[in-house]
Amino acid sequence: MFDLVPFESSAGSIFDTFDRMLNSSFFGGVGMDTVPFRTDIVDEGDRYVLKADLPGFSKEDINISVDGGRLQLSAEHKEESGGDQKNYVRRERRYSAYSRSFDLQGIDAEKISASYRDGVLSLNLPKLIEAKPESRKIEVK
Repeated sequence: MFDLVPFESSAGSIFDTFDRMLNSSFFGGVGMDTVPFRTDIVDEGDRYVLKADLPGFSKEDINISVDGGRLQLSAEHKEESGGDQKNYVRRERRYSAYSRSFDLQGIDAEKISASYRDGVLSLNLPKLIEAKPESRKIEVK
């Protein structure tokens, strides 16, 4: 029937041109297309905040686990059931699964917390508090 073709604006910056080069096969497919979902990580002094775009997922579809020194984020859409399968004119939204892992070096894994709102997963990753040796004076005998 009809295909929806994304409209691409020609009014962009030089950075848009560079991004398109990264996403093309010029670099062998390396670029943003290979990232399963996009994340931002912000250093807020005593903690990092990781935000991951996971639009269309419910919080029940998202799994977060810590295995050793790695944080594993994954999300999985299940195929929608119900309804007559013959009514579809086009069906592209059957199943998708994404997974990424992050190094937890310097993070207090026991205190990680997560929230999910409006398609954005937010993780608070508290930094480990380094134990500083106490200062003391040693008496000479």
